[in-house]
Amino acid sequence: MQLRKMMVMLAALSSMSLALTACGDDATTAETCTSDTDCSSNFCNTAAGVCMDTCESGSDCPDAEKNCAPLAGATNTQKVCQCQTNQLCNSDDSTSLVCGTVSKRCEEPGSNTGCTKDADCAAGNTCNTTTGVCSPAATTCSGEGQAACAYGSYCSGTTCTAVPAPTCENFDPAKGGKTPVWNASSSTGPIIYSIKKLTWGADVVSPAFCASGDTLRAEVKAYAKNTGTFPAQKSNLQGLFYVTVNGNQQDGAGLIRPSGYTPSADGKSATMIMNFCPGAISTISLGLYFTGGNEICSQLSK
Repeated sequence: MQLRKMMVMLAALSSMSLALTACGDDATTAETCTSDTDCSSNFCNTAAGVCMDTCESGSDCPDAEKNCAPLAGATNTQKVCQCQTNQLCNSDDSTSLVCGTVSKRCEEPGSNTGCTKDADCAAGNTCNTTTGVCSPAATTCSGEGQAACAYGSYCSGTTCTAVPAPTCENFDPAKGGKTPVWNASSSTGPIIYSIKKLTWGADVVSPAFCASGDTLRAEVKAYAKNTGTFPAQKSNLQGLFYVTVNGNQQDGAGLIRPSGYTPSADGKSATMIMNFCPGAISTISLGLYFTGGNEICSQLSK
């Protein structure tokens, strides 16, 4: 009888030891995911593509990931266990783990849990595709187009500048224009950042674009969030629209000659020469946008 009691006590002590050990475990290999439903915890760090353990306090988390807090930039506001330093990630026998900048999990250096494009990052951040790290977008820049600027901004001289809001009648619903819908935080379409008059008069290209009267040629520059957005040929260009002052819109690709379309080698930006038939007027209000992109206005004079 005493032997049986002793065996029961030993078994209980063994179970307690295992439970205590489990409570102190460090981070385990993370599940991969693309949405919350892919995770047993119902929380996916979509920027890093890994599942996160949910928590109410740090005591719910493994020793290496004791920071229990909402994940910055995530739409899911549930608190999750997050690492804080490389040192804490190696608090046990590990020596090579790092605290993932994007994943907020303890991971091996070079783990594929970083960003691959700006769309993986929170608003106002850009992706370093070499390191897989999201970081605040630059405020200074060189070159043109997006350069190092955040989505929705462009490089103007040496400063990242937000694209202007559409203030023309073309996009004023109170005056019959189209209602603007673009949002820098949630939209993903191409950004038009420059419209410049080239010529207004007799068409410099033959045959003339307009059946009669002047031809207005305007240079339009745009960039996309992702490479490969702009096709190699104008014939495959989609989603560009010209909006008139009364809100009517027409396919913008039809206003571009094949020779007037120049995409970048990586398909992330494009320069387009658009043609308009202004008739007898000497000032025109142009409204342009790409599907999912910003609405932009330009007032051009002869």
